[in-house]
Amino acid sequence: MTVHRIALVTPPYHSGVVETAGTWPNVAFVYFAGVLRQAGYEPVIYDAMTMNHDLAQIEAELRRISPDAVLTTAYTPSYPKAIEMLRMVKSSLPGVITGIGGVHAHFMYEEVLTKDGDAVDYVFRGEGEATLPEFFACLNAEGDPGSVAGLAFMRDGGVHLTPTRPFLADLDGLPAAWDLIDWGLYTFYPLPDTNLTIMSTSRGCDQTCTFCSQQAFWCRTWRARSPEDLVDEMQMLKERFGVGVIMFSDETPTLDGVRWKRILDLLVERDLGLHILMETRVDDILRDEAIMPLYRQAGVRHIYVGVERTDQASLDAFKKNATVEQGRRAIELINANGMISETSMVLGLPTDTPESIEATFRLAQHYDPDLAFFLTIAPWPYSDIYPELEPYIETFDYEDYNLVAPVVKPIAMTRDELQTTVINCYRRFYMGKLKQIGTMTKEKRDYFMITMKLLMENSYLTKFAGGLGSMPAEVNELLRKWL
Repeated sequence: MTVHRIALVTPPYHSGVVETAGTWPNVAFVYFAGVLRQAGYEPVIYDAMTMNHDLAQIEAELRRISPDAVLTTAYTPSYPKAIEMLRMVKSSLPGVITGIGGVHAHFMYEEVLTKDGDAVDYVFRGEGEATLPEFFACLNAEGDPGSVAGLAFMRDGGVHLTPTRPFLADLDGLPAAWDLIDWGLYTFYPLPDTNLTIMSTSRGCDQTCTFCSQQAFWCRTWRARSPEDLVDEMQMLKERFGVGVIMFSDETPTLDGVRWKRILDLLVERDLGLHILMETRVDDILRDEAIMPLYRQAGVRHIYVGVERTDQASLDAFKKNATVEQGRRAIELINANGMISETSMVLGLPTDTPESIEATFRLAQHYDPDLAFFLTIAPWPYSDIYPELEPYIETFDYEDYNLVAPVVKPIAMTRDELQTTVINCYRRFYMGKLKQIGTMTKEKRDYFMITMKLLMENSYLTKFAGGLGSMPAEVNELLRKWL
């Protein structure tokens, strides 16, 4: 069989609190589709997650697309849905080649192939832009896939791993198939009248955080697009596709301070009127204290910094390379410059107690971010911290590794007690913020109220918290007053 049409499918997994912000396309698929089309293939991007399609609808849509290959991607909690989907493909579309990439499959390729080899023909490891065209050219030429770097597959009853593919040396000018995106699907809920996309300004992470997968996936390397290439693409997205909100997907877009300043200057110079959401590190915010007004002028409206814990011992254990006071100061700077501040607290460590969680909650209030998320630690099986957490893991259902459902049991608490305590942190934090809305600027107040309503009504948390119906009468009255 000759491979020509390739379906790139986002699996139908819903990931919890992150979905309170909006919906955005899978940026990896945009670049995969770009290089595949450039090589003469016909890629199709199908976002089954955002479309809320179930397996029957996915089957019907794939029959309509009639692909020769179906590829998907997964992080740990989305992996079961991805495999369920590929297993359906194997049973309903015989002869179609299946493959999976993403951080989970990259590390867990042996488990993927030995446990779910009936659903997966090939695992794609690392970056896919060079691997995918070479792989399909090899198949169409009836060559040996073992000659293609960046793969894992079953051969002679065992897992065959091909050599690791080097990272792309140059991220500028990658072909991007933005025209294949169904823009009507993607919006930022606080600003619903414009299109939302996600973009990557860089790839990699040079940090050592023990609970995270990114530094391991990227081998503690970091590569960046040039400011001109990045801002050119942002301008094109605004002018051609009506994009008004851009979310940077990379963890440290600000790592190179000189480069980042040039990006901000270009955005101010071109005056694109974009609303930018981003994540960065505490130390980069502190470095940029003098130019924080420039962030705002360039369109940065929402910054997430990962404080994670509010006691220094835990930060040191996580290898965050930051102090408690630095985290507090970074949030103060974001707030002082009129931007939305967001952070997260990681709870549910084996040593946690109701008292330690209460202390974390009170210090989170002291930090005073606009938005705070109280996350239960997810023991990614490939993270540095996993061996330490493994004895305390009580569920091995990957779908629960979503930072909301407790997976690890603290020594002094049950998982049910942990879940109740964490949800109570959310409830108390946002009740407290609601009582402050009269002191907020109109921009912050509108943004906060929409986010709050979505968090309580539409997020994964409603499974546990019961939605706004369980909120006290005084809080419902505040919602009615300000919404």
